[in-house]
Amino acid sequence: MQTNRLGCLTGSGIISVFITVCAILGFALFNGGEMFSAGALNAQAGDTYGGVASHAQIRECSACHVFPLGRETMADRCAACHTDIAAQMFDVAQLHGAIKQKSPTLACRDCHPEHRGKTASLTELGDNEFPHEALGFSLNGHPLPAATCSDCHGDNIAAFSPVACDTCHRQLDVVFTQSHVLSFGNDCLACHDGVDRFGDDFTHSVFAFKLDGEHAKAACAKCHLDARTVADLQSAPKDCFSCHRQDDEHDGRFGQDCAACHSPAGWQPAKFDHNLSAFKLEGKHAEAKCEQCHVDNVFKGAPTDCYSCHQQDDEHNGEFGADCSACHTPNDWEDVIFDHNLSNFPLTGAHVNTACEKCHTSGRFKGLDTTCFACHAEPTRHMGDFGTDCAACHTTTAWTPAAYNGDHTFPMNHGESGVSSCATCHPAGYKTYTCYGCHEHNESNIRSEHLEEGISNFENCMECHPDGREHEGGEGGDD
Repeated sequence: MQTNRLGCLTGSGIISVFITVCAILGFALFNGGEMFSAGALNAQAGDTYGGVASHAQIRECSACHVFPLGRETMADRCAACHTDIAAQMFDVAQLHGAIKQKSPTLACRDCHPEHRGKTASLTELGDNEFPHEALGFSLNGHPLPAATCSDCHGDNIAAFSPVACDTCHRQLDVVFTQSHVLSFGNDCLACHDGVDRFGDDFTHSVFAFKLDGEHAKAACAKCHLDARTVADLQSAPKDCFSCHRQDDEHDGRFGQDCAACHSPAGWQPAKFDHNLSAFKLEGKHAEAKCEQCHVDNVFKGAPTDCYSCHQQDDEHNGEFGADCSACHTPNDWEDVIFDHNLSNFPLTGAHVNTACEKCHTSGRFKGLDTTCFACHAEPTRHMGDFGTDCAACHTTTAWTPAAYNGDHTFPMNHGESGVSSCATCHPAGYKTYTCYGCHEHNESNIRSEHLEEGISNFENCMECHPDGREHEGGEGGDD
């Protein structure tokens, strides 16, 4: 019995297969391999790599496609041509380096598909996870799928226009968006990085200039006028005067530190710590009204000397000069402390307890005669013999005892115990003297004794006893 064989294994079948293969190969050869192509390559010109400006200019499939059983991959072929991208792969700070770190198994064609037409985009993320923050803009504030790539990039994932921000946010809040664009411009990425650090949850308290009081109500553009970048926002002045110069009712007389008196709660009430100024308020000065010293609202340069304000209160008529503080304190006019020792007439002895008006009669202080005789008239017992220099004999401690310090021609320690008082020798006056007031002999006895001794001239004792010693026979000798 004869068995049937497969028709393709017959002679005619084998010949038919051979002819078919040859026809296919011939067609492929004469049509440039188009029958095996997945589609046209991108023909949009870009940077030149390997002598070509677009993928469409590549004539050999093997330039990108590798033998399936070989060790080389298509990514190796991409890197061989795109050397700049290959360098990024080794730097995590670069976009492709960050992508490689985040998704090590991701291949070039996973994001950059080809054979989709001459004008098709070369970048399509698809479902691949893309490290958007590596581009300087995080998607934390625009999470997917609430926002899609096309919302910001349209049909071209590699392109972005700031108009996309404006278009989207106007749909959310047209009034705010319009105001925001007018104040800060439409280059949103100059300030915003996607984490919404300047969004609804932004708090100024994390910065050195905290918003308190009325500052919390102020519009951002009031302080950040014409800010267009983060640097502009950070460079806004932090001192009061830069913003409130036009509000200064003092015309700069108090300087530029508004916070020395005012607070962010409001311009009024204002508190000025006068103790921080050159003129501290003490005693009665603390109770005085501001306008009593700051006439016509003149603050800076107001006089700080006593006399400028208290000239009308001067009971001394200027005799003590203009330095009231030499005697008075801010506590009270009557609380007077005058250090007389700082004057040209220091008070010592009994002068310390003398009432002021005893010397300063009729309220006169300046220009007084400081000599003793001006207050202490010569007593009658002096009989005008000692002149007006009381201090020659007396001290301020007391009138007596007094020691004569003048030129005395006769020793005042005459005799065994010395002279006890001036009246002993000068009973009638200080310009005359007598020796008989001390010696117990009367004049007649002395005369007789002197005659017996051969002394005839004994009218003036001092002629023979100039130094208080006795003489014998006209000769000087000791007692």
